Amino acid sequence: MRPSRAIIPIAILLALQGCGSADIPELQGYVAKVMARPPGPIEPLPEIQPVETFAYEPHERRSPFDSGQRPEEEVARPASGLAPDPLRRKEELERHPLDALRMAGTLRQDEAFWALIQTKDGVLHRVGVGNYLGQNNGQITRITEDEIQLTEIVPDGMGDWRERQAAIALDQ
Repeated sequence: MRPSRAIIPIAILLALQGCGSADIPELQGYVAKVMARPPGPIEPLPEIQPVETFAYEPHERRSPFDSGQRPEEEVARPASGLAPDPLRRKEELERHPLDALRMAGTLRQDEAFWALIQTKDGVLHRVGVGNYLGQNNGQITRITEDEIQLTEIVPDGMGDWRERQAAIALDQ
């Protein structure tokens, strides 16, 4: 028998020797002594302060159920009449800045002409004229074999909106 094989059983026996029951009666006596103590007093619950009531009198005040926003037809349009549609559902590619998108190619299906847009994470999207992309309400107006042209609606800094032309060229 090799010496390393003899050491393992000896180590196991020494470890099991430490699990002896010499201290068990002492521990049981301590637990019994703690359980025999009378319970301490319980602190009373704190007194609940009364809440002052409020009676709503609507004389010149707005309704608490009104959001304060006017219906869409009452919202004043800018002087130019040009503004993005706040009720339009945003498309997937409108989450990305325009410079983070790249044109990867085009597709032709019957009379329809499509462009392939690739995002930074490598996902390809098929877009056509009328789709939106970029974060400035950019709508695609024309697709050629080497470029996507779009019109963006951007704030002019004076509380109005203006159109701006932009393009994404095909990566060669």
